[in-house]
Amino acid sequence: MTQNPVEIAASSPSHHHFTISADVTTAAEVPHDGLGFWQFMVAGSIAGMVEHMAMFPVDTLKTRMQMVGASSAASCSSCPTKSHRQPQFGRFLASIMRTEGPLGLYRGIGAMGLGAGPAHAVYFSVYEVCKEKFGGNLPGHHPLAHAASGIVATTASDAVLTPMDVVKQRLQLRSSPYSGVKDCVARMLKEEGLRAFYASYRTTIVMNAPFTAVHFATYEAVKKVLSEVSPDNAREERLLVHITAGGAAGALAGAVTTPLDVVKTRLQCQGVCGADTFSSGSIRMALKQICLNKLVHGRSACMT
Repeated sequence: MTQNPVEIAASSPSHHHFTISADVTTAAEVPHDGLGFWQFMVAGSIAGMVEHMAMFPVDTLKTRMQMVGASSAASCSSCPTKSHRQPQFGRFLASIMRTEGPLGLYRGIGAMGLGAGPAHAVYFSVYEVCKEKFGGNLPGHHPLAHAASGIVATTASDAVLTPMDVVKQRLQLRSSPYSGVKDCVARMLKEEGLRAFYASYRTTIVMNAPFTAVHFATYEAVKKVLSEVSPDNAREERLLVHITAGGAAGALAGAVTTPLDVVKTRLQCQGVCGADTFSSGSIRMALKQICLNKLVHGRSACMT
């Protein structure tokens, strides 16, 4: 029969200090799910790098599709802003492969490589610390603690990632005027100033806050449900549980925040390749202009 630390301390005074200090040391070294703080930073950084690199071709296609109709005037015939047809994933993929080759899907990946590692290290470490502080690690289900932790984490990480995300988006455009990451950064600083790197930061926060809240609340809920289905095999099924929970959470959160993601892309790529510019980083103004352009393009398509 195994005694708990209180019983051991009561029955053997000579081991009292040893037992308490051993428990405290263990709790300090292994505060979250068996991992220490620095381990979460490393794991988060690696996870972020792998995630963005693996999905980068899809992200390129998403950027191209979101920039359709970004210009109120058809002033750039080589850009995707001139098309009035409904953007289709297959059509964009075929066009890139035909005109740019497979490497066209990876243009700008260097910028994401520079930003994703540090940003995700901040993201996961802040999330785990906040989850502990907000009571998310206590027994039971705590969706509000998980959601609040996610919001704080994404606010911190977006401050790190946004500048490189802007560079990445601009390099992903068809016929991008920039030769690479260094050229893009230098020209943006010279022509637009430091503010250009954070033009979409407010939109990014407004988008990612609900995204992260929905994502982590759903993730923790699905993980808990799946773990309770077969508690005896929880350790063996841990990877499958994390994958399933993460997939469900990401799909739901993405569906909720896609409109704001379009606004973010337009703000980051404004003035590039004939795209319209915005007088401010106002989400409301950007949405109004996007809807107006869509209406104008729709009428033009009906008249041709």
